[in-house]
Amino acid sequence: MEKYEKLEKVGEGTYGKVYKAKDKVTGQLVALKKTRLEMDEEGIPPTTLREISLLQLLSQSIYVVRLLSVEHVEKNGKPLLYLVFEYIETDLKKYIDSHRRGSNPRPLPPSVIQSFLYQLLKGVAHCHSHGVLHRDLKPQNLLVDQEKGILKVADLGLGRAFTIPLKSYTHENEHPAVLSLDRHPFGIELLKCFWDQLTILSEWICGLWGAFFAEMARRQPLFPGDSELQQLLHIFRLLGTPTEEQWPGVSSLRDWHEYPQWKPQSLSRAVPSLEPEGIDLLSKMLQYNPANRITAKQAMEHPYFDSLDKSQF
Repeated sequence: MEKYEKLEKVGEGTYGKVYKAKDKVTGQLVALKKTRLEMDEEGIPPTTLREISLLQLLSQSIYVVRLLSVEHVEKNGKPLLYLVFEYIETDLKKYIDSHRRGSNPRPLPPSVIQSFLYQLLKGVAHCHSHGVLHRDLKPQNLLVDQEKGILKVADLGLGRAFTIPLKSYTHENEHPAVLSLDRHPFGIELLKCFWDQLTILSEWICGLWGAFFAEMARRQPLFPGDSELQQLLHIFRLLGTPTEEQWPGVSSLRDWHEYPQWKPQSLSRAVPSLEPEGIDLLSKMLQYNPANRITAKQAMEHPYFDSLDKSQF
């Protein structure tokens, strides 16, 4: 680790402490993510080696934060592993906040929202194509290279991602994702109702993208609940309380209760800055019934992206 100069601690991540550092030889800025290793009799556990290999594979995509190297060191007789990633200054949450706060609040340009959403679809689809599932997707884990206008998926490994047998899932259904509650629009699906039904989890992610999509356009979360119940009530007030006609079997889900019966409200009123194509895509992402929710592959072909120069991606 002598070749890196630690500049500052930038947070406590999934791995432990995260440092901004500089390569003393090249001057390149990097993010050092430190984790303690639980060693077995033969050294580094095979599961850890496998996850590192997956991180290296995934980081071949420009839309996933790049793993530059892995350093194994001993400190006070205890093994440490440093993952060395490219350093990116900001994340989607900070980027949105910078447009919402301060002396010059301004909306995100529609072209930026369109580009970031498409890149998010690309990045996570790349992970799914390798059978890797991100369990903590949220704006803080989407890094933004402002100079190049690139959005990258981050915080994927060593406890935040896991793999699935690819043979269990069809190409059309893509691969499922297990997600955190933070900004997921469908809290009812996160009340452990579907943990035993992995085949439908692939549809969760488009609902999550819909929440990010709306958050970029609104510059604040669409469903800002800080508890499961509060989040559900925010969802039901906007989208209407789900019915058996909309979502067969919803009332028999585990943890389902009798909720107030709200009628669906206008999405265009909730997200007034989106044009009709954007509202149409958002509505397809926010369908209650997973069977009716648009897939990632379909979303990338939606007319909302017709004006986007896809050749750059």
